[in-house]
Amino acid sequence: MASKTPHALYPLIRKLESVTRLSDKERKAIENLPVRVRTLSARQDIVRDGDLATQCCLILEGWAYRYEFLSEGRRQIFSFHIAGDIPDLQSLHIPLMDHNLGTLTQATVAFIPHESMHALTAGYPTIAAVLWRDTLIDAAIFRAWLVAMGRRPAFEHLAHLFCELYLKQEAIGLAGDHRCPLPITQNDLADATGMTSVHINRVLKEMRGRGLITLHRQTLVVKAWDELIRSCEFDATYLHLQKRATG
Repeated sequence: MASKTPHALYPLIRKLESVTRLSDKERKAIENLPVRVRTLSARQDIVRDGDLATQCCLILEGWAYRYEFLSEGRRQIFSFHIAGDIPDLQSLHIPLMDHNLGTLTQATVAFIPHESMHALTAGYPTIAAVLWRDTLIDAAIFRAWLVAMGRRPAFEHLAHLFCELYLKQEAIGLAGDHRCPLPITQNDLADATGMTSVHINRVLKEMRGRGLITLHRQTLVVKAWDELIRSCEFDATYLHLQKRATG
């Protein structure tokens, strides 16, 4: 039987086990990682563009996001991250940051030194492979976002994003019954999709009017899951999850 997992590292194990199985020995090796846990306020940078990273950041609670600023304060959001994600995992091999990582909400994070992560992956090739696979899934999500940004109409784009965020949370036990946290403002959605906040507002009204969703107090409820996925031709294959939502 696996030993009891310390709170600080359970989200990582839960995330990895949403895509593969870990042995007791592998779980123990992850549990033994040295971590420094901090609680950060919302909208606080964790690591900035141009920083030389010496540690990885594991999200324990709350939401984070990767983003970049252009001239005149224009912002592009690249991705949203939830508990169990290591959004700056690439810094293990590319330590010079080329974007910003910040908290979207108040968040509890665990910082893991690079040297400890290198030792873990060197000593446990299966864990290294799982983390590499997680990075590949991250790249698959980027490709899906690129297709949505370039070719999906606004309604389809937002519907596709909602399906993705729901399934990612459902896979690690943070959502169910087609209901999930969604602490993302309309401005955040606009900066993630390339739309204006006014356009986002119109699309949300259309979704509500068609009886597809409700979005209230940072909670998304998908009232017509099958219709929502049909509306944006959503195919969850790119997420490579073991657990999938059902209709």
